[in-house]
Amino acid sequence: MPEAGNPSEEQITNPPESREPEPVCESWRTFIQSLLVLFMVVATAIALRYSDALSGSDLKAELQQLRLQVQQLKQEQAMPAMVLARYRNSICYIYGVYQVGYPEQAPALRARLSGTGFLVAGGLLATNRHVAQPWYGDNEADALIANGAVPQLEKLEAFFPGMATPVDVTPAVVASQGDLAVLRINKLPQRIAELTPLSLATKVPRPGEIVAVVGYPLGVTGMVAKSPNSVYQRLAYRRDDINTANELAALSLIRPSATYGHLGDVVGDKLIYDAPTAHGGSGGPVFNARGEVIGINSAFLDGFSGGTLGISVDALRPLITAAEKQ
Repeated sequence: MPEAGNPSEEQITNPPESREPEPVCESWRTFIQSLLVLFMVVATAIALRYSDALSGSDLKAELQQLRLQVQQLKQEQAMPAMVLARYRNSICYIYGVYQVGYPEQAPALRARLSGTGFLVAGGLLATNRHVAQPWYGDNEADALIANGAVPQLEKLEAFFPGMATPVDVTPAVVASQGDLAVLRINKLPQRIAELTPLSLATKVPRPGEIVAVVGYPLGVTGMVAKSPNSVYQRLAYRRDDINTANELAALSLIRPSATYGHLGDVVGDKLIYDAPTAHGGSGGPVFNARGEVIGINSAFLDGFSGGTLGISVDALRPLITAAEKQ
């Protein structure tokens, strides 16, 4: 078949007779052509305007996305300060002394402990099992206990920011599997009863999210290090003992610290993140960007900045429920 717009062989060999165009036909053709031109002009204008509107819409969407990202970045940067401002007084420093020994003999092992706890309900604190039972996971203590020695807490106290004296606490529920525990405050003071328990997250955290860890890394030593110079010079060479903690409390210098990082991975109920910590920070809350607790700070790997470990709040909830029923 011939290509469109090209005359066929028959048309070439037998051309039609030449005719004068009729005025009506010519006028109609001109009218149709004019309409076509006008249509094309209008269609082109509409297309250009739609294209401009679409580009403007896309630009607005991109700007909105950028605004949201900037807002999220600001929220992430402000999050550690926000959780400290909201929950500082509900996060306590835990100090204790324990021993492991045989009946009617001097203790074979006697040591101090430092940790962190936080309010999860009226008079209940969440922390690690190795804070509530400091011999848990201790190889030396395990060997003694295997030979018949008995572990015992001599003292377990919680120091709350803004309070001049500590409160006694006792283990309420201890996890049979995992490094979690719930402590009960004995003789709950009204001032602590009025504090806000921390909000526990309901959604499973995702790797890549930002986190803040709040606690008392290095215990009394860490708090002395960040105290005013006059206090630091007086207490810097003291032992990390209950007397130093009491002096800090009397001076309103029981203050937790916050560190910032990202959640590297979630494996079962284990959280891995790069927010730094140290001994004394065990039992502290791990917050997400919304200020919700997603985990309990538990351990860190020496020599690996991304190896801080926590335990999901999903494993903590049954312990809280059990403690509330007691």
